[in-house]
Amino acid sequence: MHKKVILITGASRGIGREIAKTLAKEGNRVIANYNQSEEKAIQLQNELKEFGYEIDIFKCDVSKREEVKKMIDFVIKKYGKIDVLVNNAGIDQVKLFTDISDDDWNNIIQNNLYSVFCCTQETIKYMLSEKSGCVINISSIFGRIGGACEVHYSVSKAGIDGMTKALAKEFGLSNIRINSIAPGIIDTDMNQNVNYEEMKAEIPLGKMGKTMDIAKCVKWLIEDEYTTGQVIEINGGWNM
Repeated sequence: MHKKVILITGASRGIGREIAKTLAKEGNRVIANYNQSEEKAIQLQNELKEFGYEIDIFKCDVSKREEVKKMIDFVIKKYGKIDVLVNNAGIDQVKLFTDISDDDWNNIIQNNLYSVFCCTQETIKYMLSEKSGCVINISSIFGRIGGACEVHYSVSKAGIDGMTKALAKEFGLSNIRINSIAPGIIDTDMNQNVNYEEMKAEIPLGKMGKTMDIAKCVKWLIEDEYTTGQVIEINGGWNM
């Protein structure tokens, strides 16, 4: 894979961390965004540097436009471009629909959907000047099939998939590819309260996904040159 400048949001833990490690080990210039998990971000940086891989870490709340602008400016000033944006950052909340407050709703939408809009909008102008780019959005199976007691989360992820398709149509002629990956139940901290045994019974492959399953797909989408506007479901066959 041609070495690229890659910005990954929410990269200190879980899926984002695995994506960062996988792409850094390919020799790419990775910028790993984090917000609250500074210790984990530093650990990631040190782990990769120990083996000779380059990675920057950058603290930024991706739900805030001014902080996103500072992060993008940092990348552009240091590397002159952004080849790939991976919108991975997000939060979850399990709550009965009748109990969801306006603050709950706004918090999920701001962190999960607005952040993708904001990061992509601030990044894509630089991709336009290069007439090249790749945006990969990490959504969720619940954006496809809905999740009980996770209505606001499901809406935010469905919105990401809708944005993905609209952007792919708008920027295709500029040679910018935009795709979405919708993971099923992946073995991460976010899913630590999931009843694994109960879930396994619903999944044809009979097992949870690994963070590497998502990272491999991200790597392929960066290398591929003819896939855009797609929502790729990686869920062990849970949704067919």
